[in-house]
Amino acid sequence: MPVAQMRFIKRCAEWIPKDERKYIPKNTRGIYVLFQKEGANTYNVVYVGMARGEKTGMSSRIAQHAKSKRKGPHWSHFSIFEVHDNISVDEVEELEGLFRHLYRKDSNANVFNKQKRHHKLFRVRNNKLILW
Repeated sequence: MPVAQMRFIKRCAEWIPKDERKYIPKNTRGIYVLFQKEGANTYNVVYVGMARGEKTGMSSRIAQHAKSKRKGPHWSHFSIFEVHDNISVDEVEELEGLFRHLYRKDSNANVFNKQKRHHKLFRVRNNKLILW
């Protein structure tokens, strides 16, 4: 079976110090991750988020998290994954939902990342692989 080619990510920057958030272009759409640096090369995920780009982009979202009394003190670095222009808002939401869904039952996941479930994913879930 041939594999369909689809590229979601236009460009990315990883493990960037918090104070460099000002260089993110306005209205950049995609997924971002906030990290707390714990060693020379260890970054613990604090939060996975998305920026739809309709009203605000990653620059604004990450700036809000930096100013937040709740999340601000708990992260030191971030990564951003910009989506291509042809990626819809629904697709950005689906990507974020999938990544956050992975943390649902992880005992090491940060409390900011927890979510009950990604509803769209549950519509397509079928754990009975024999029925696939």
